[in-house]
Amino acid sequence: MNPCFVNAVHAGRRWPRVLAIAASILLVAACGKRDATEGAQAAPAPAPPLTVAVKRAELTRVPLVLDAVGQAEGSREIEIRPRVSGILEKRLYNEGASVAAGQTLFRIDRAPFELAVAQAKAALAQERAREELAQHEADRLKSLVDTKAISRREYDQAASTVKESAAAIQGAQAKLAEAELNLSYTNLKAPIGGVTSRAVRSEGSLLTANTDLLTTITQVDPLWVRFSIAEGDFDRIRDSAGSAKVSIVDRDGAIASSDGRVNFTASTVDPKIGTVQLRAAFPNRNLEWLPGQFVKVRIEAGARDAYLIPQAAVTQTERARSVWIASADGKAVQRTVQTANWLGNDWIVTDGLKPGELVIVDNLMKLHPGAAVQPRGDDASKQASASTGTAAEGSKQASSATASPSAAEKH
Repeated sequence: MNPCFVNAVHAGRRWPRVLAIAASILLVAACGKRDATEGAQAAPAPAPPLTVAVKRAELTRVPLVLDAVGQAEGSREIEIRPRVSGILEKRLYNEGASVAAGQTLFRIDRAPFELAVAQAKAALAQERAREELAQHEADRLKSLVDTKAISRREYDQAASTVKESAAAIQGAQAKLAEAELNLSYTNLKAPIGGVTSRAVRSEGSLLTANTDLLTTITQVDPLWVRFSIAEGDFDRIRDSAGSAKVSIVDRDGAIASSDGRVNFTASTVDPKIGTVQLRAAFPNRNLEWLPGQFVKVRIEAGARDAYLIPQAAVTQTERARSVWIASADGKAVQRTVQTANWLGNDWIVTDGLKPGELVIVDNLMKLHPGAAVQPRGDDASKQASASTGTAAEGSKQASSATASPSAAEKH
């Protein structure tokens, strides 16, 4: 068979197959182009900027304020114990009531002590009688010894007896004073004014001197409040702690008392929790606070420059606190800040901000780094005006440069 004929036959068989492959390629290309066109048409338009309220960061002179939790205690606390043994006869005060200094609280049975006083008086009278007799005897013998009717030794013994009687009188007087003192101890009086506690022993109890506790008296005006602050906070107020103003804050956040003054500062730091203990004294005339009560204490010691940022604008994590900033190009930027404490409804921010920056105060949950934002409010208007003024000044300078021909062009 002719080879040319055979090649022609094979070529005729391949052409339909080649044409089918080419058609498939053109069809796929057309579909891809159509899908790309439809995808471009279906792509969503960029979202409009999120409108946010802002607060301009401005340095402000704010008081150096620290908050702490303290516990109240009496400025003086006295334990009432009997100084003589005996039977508790009567309680003469209302438990839990206020008492004045010198007021009788308890009375011990006086009868044994009255008898002791009577015996001491009798012993004193007896010694005085002996002393008087010895003195008469000494005077009589003195005249005899002058005439040498008796020996000098007899007179010296009589004079010694007089001195012994005088010493015995002094001893009897001391015993009488002791008996009278013990009798006075049967009336247990309040050594200070204050608030009493419950009576530990009841009437009829046998009391042992200097042992049994009967009650306690706590002086609550002035009242002392003990509290602790962190070592770093103490370093900031160390120099002005003595003149710091201390206040008690009630549950609603209002100042309940602002007359406190620090009267004790510990000289050591608690190594376990890294705090320093302080104590402040407050007037408590109306007994508004009781010993043992926990109160919130606020210490104001001097002032410093800081930023006041609304609490709602500050987000907190386990590691740090941060705020969102509306940058000049309309983007949201998250910034870590250092805070001190609250002042009213604001955080005191000590580091992390720059003067003039716009802090976003709402829609924080919708923000993410780089999100487009549109500030609103007076602070935003001020920034926009400043930006517009800067841009206009730049355009004016550019126009002036274009309108003025160079020296080379003039020539």
